[in-house]
Amino acid sequence: MIKPLYWVFSLLIIVSLYSCKVTTDDSEIKPNILVLMSDNHYSEHLGCYGDKTVKSPAIDKIAENGVRFTNAFCASPSCTPARGAMLAGQEIWRLGEGANLWSTLSNTIPTYQDILEEAGYFTGHDRKGWGPGNYEAGGRDKNPAGTTFLNFGEFLEQNIDNKPWSYLFSSKKPHRPFEYGAAEKAGLQIDSVFVPPYLPDSYDVRSDICDYYNEIMNFDKQVAEAIKLIEKNGMAKNTIIVVCADNGWMMPRGLANLYDFGTKVPLIISWPNNIPGNRVVTDFVSLNDLAATFLEFAEEEIPEIMTSKSLKNVLLTEKEGRVDSERTQVFIARERHAMARKGGFGYPGRAIRTDDFLYIHNYEPDRWPAGDPPLFGDIDGHMLQYFSPAKEFMMENKNDPKVKILYEQAFMKRPKEELFDLKNDPFQMNNVAYSDEYQNIKKQLAAQLKEYLVSTEDPRETGGEIIWDTSTYFNEADWIGTPRKEAREKFMLNAEYSYK
Repeated sequence: MIKPLYWVFSLLIIVSLYSCKVTTDDSEIKPNILVLMSDNHYSEHLGCYGDKTVKSPAIDKIAENGVRFTNAFCASPSCTPARGAMLAGQEIWRLGEGANLWSTLSNTIPTYQDILEEAGYFTGHDRKGWGPGNYEAGGRDKNPAGTTFLNFGEFLEQNIDNKPWSYLFSSKKPHRPFEYGAAEKAGLQIDSVFVPPYLPDSYDVRSDICDYYNEIMNFDKQVAEAIKLIEKNGMAKNTIIVVCADNGWMMPRGLANLYDFGTKVPLIISWPNNIPGNRVVTDFVSLNDLAATFLEFAEEEIPEIMTSKSLKNVLLTEKEGRVDSERTQVFIARERHAMARKGGFGYPGRAIRTDDFLYIHNYEPDRWPAGDPPLFGDIDGHMLQYFSPAKEFMMENKNDPKVKILYEQAFMKRPKEELFDLKNDPFQMNNVAYSDEYQNIKKQLAAQLKEYLVSTEDPRETGGEIIWDTSTYFNEADWIGTPRKEAREKFMLNAEYSYK
């Protein structure tokens, strides 16, 4: 009888040890998450996206090993709402005051970092993370992107319990002000730059674009350093790597605009041995979808409050092109960007983007879309407090026949509706919203947009309270526009302008 008992106890010990091992492995296979985010970076401006001038070897390598999305968009062409929407997995009109720049984000709105931390993840960010804004005003004791660290290396060192982790590396590149003239030192050739037709082709503009490219190349170096850190720490095989930008570039018709140049961003996702690499996907995706994606990979429940949709099925397949047949459109929005209009008013708009069309509804067409003149503070250099060569060239040459129409499109008032036929007008310069032949498609897109806005409880369409013009702007200094001396002399400006 002793022998059978021996085998029973031996079997129990083996089962017990095996169970312990499975539990340990389960915790170990929870993926780490590293989001490498640039600041104000249009999607096409990377080597792997086809740019002939920008050199981005580190990011290009991640694209080779991962999935590159060609129809990725931020939720809003403005830092605070775009970052808040990505973290919360919700559209900006569901974020309360968080739909504005320099706002707050209520602690009643969970972010994927909040949920992961509650589930045992070590979470953090550096630099901006969520913001700019005042998270304390929302009842939070730390940034919605997690605990703030000096840098990624410090974050890894502080993870003394070796927990699975999620980190938002928030670069300042290529946000203005640039290091002007640095591109030439880096060997970039002004003649090689592609100038989009919505900007004038001049030395000033080309030089400005080159310096912007140089900042992107500096971001690529930061990406390379971050990748070296996870490789050095033996974490490369179990880390989901995401390269993206918060919104488009700081050029006229870029940042703070619902055109592609303000909303279309690079998005590359890699996870060795898990996500089939070297693929290009054309599905329409929002950065908001990252929240649901991370939670699903971490095997955490996706809250019903999130309007985003996980990309896990798209990432795990080996298919390219259009993978998910339902991902044929994306919705974008904006409320108040900079403090750029008298009384603190914003320029509210909603948009739907498909393969063939971009439809925009401007709710207050009587307001100045680029901010009140003469500063036009929603365009890159804000209050002209620092040098913005492209913006200033257009302002200085607004009566030049070659510049005039471009200046008017970027700076002047716009109609209530805008519609662009992307097959014939990829740079969105010819508004066909009032052309007879486009009335049916305009009605169709307007109906699709309204249906989505109503279903997701946008007060702009449901008749709810509109708070964004009166919400607190948590940077009091911006209420006073103070252009620098050179700008005052060049454009005959006052020493300051009040927006109260």
